[in-house]
Amino acid sequence: MGNYFPLILLLISVFVVITSANTILLPSEHQLKLSGGCPAPDPSLNYRPVIGIVSHPGDGASGRISNATGVSYIAASNVKFVESAGARVIPLIYNEPTETLIKKLNLVNGVVFPGGSFEKGEYLEALKEIYKKVLEKNDGGDNFPLLAINLGFQLLTIIVSEDNIILEKFSASNQASTLQVVEGLNVEGTLFQRFPYELLRKVGEECLVMQNHKWGISPESFQADADLSNFFNVLTTSLDKDNKVYVSTIQGKKYPVVAVQWAPERNAFEWALSEIPHSEDAILVSQSVANYFVSEARKSSNVPNEPDVRDNLIYNYNTSYSGKDGSGFVEVYIFS
Repeated sequence: MGNYFPLILLLISVFVVITSANTILLPSEHQLKLSGGCPAPDPSLNYRPVIGIVSHPGDGASGRISNATGVSYIAASNVKFVESAGARVIPLIYNEPTETLIKKLNLVNGVVFPGGSFEKGEYLEALKEIYKKVLEKNDGGDNFPLLAINLGFQLLTIIVSEDNIILEKFSASNQASTLQVVEGLNVEGTLFQRFPYELLRKVGEECLVMQNHKWGISPESFQADADLSNFFNVLTTSLDKDNKVYVSTIQGKKYPVVAVQWAPERNAFEWALSEIPHSEDAILVSQSVANYFVSEARKSSNVPNEPDVRDNLIYNYNTSYSGKDGSGFVEVYIFS
């Protein structure tokens, strides 16, 4: 027995360690009272958010996919961008009847005005109607966010300023750039609140965002327009290829409306342009923006009928491989 005593002590010690470890890892008594041992979800949040993305005139292809008139598209990168943060997508086809667009707006918890080539006319009028509904929903007590990207930024400045010629020429086509955060900005509650501190520093020093536009607005012109400066705070500026400064990120003072001249979805999901940054930090920029926007949509109190949502989801449509020749968007959804 004396020879086995050290072994018995060792086994007892191992048993005590394992038992102690297991005790530490077990859910607390409080957690066990909850269903399944998991904390209850926040009842004030909508964990099934749906985002409406507005289609853009044309087929979005580097070569023609459709010659039909009235065709529009949504780049699949915009859909993936939203889905990556945990939301589903309903396409808002810009030239649908107004009553159809309004019906779809009642099925979603936020809207994206995507990028694309510069368009006005019927497209701008459709965006005006959607924008008006966004404000109405917020005024009615629903937290209903809008994210305007690239062309969406430009058209939103036209809509808010009610000035069709407010935009200025800039040279920022196919350009990776930095974002210069305005001095003294408190990022809490802004688009950048989910950026880790180190990433916020890097975005001002490294080219982590993709610019692709010929039109914009200078800080001076922005501040001189009372409608714009009263509605928005300027969060960042950027430099074009000629070192001219333009406003690159703005956010509503009263409404959850954010507009970016850069294209956060391209970092993760578009490959045609070699200038698009694809580093780990660039992907984190994309994901942080998506997470912020969808987190705002989760605050929406709108809980639509689920079968109606499913009938209108983007899953009812197929994508087309539009970038096979190495240019344009990689994939698009086309609507006739």
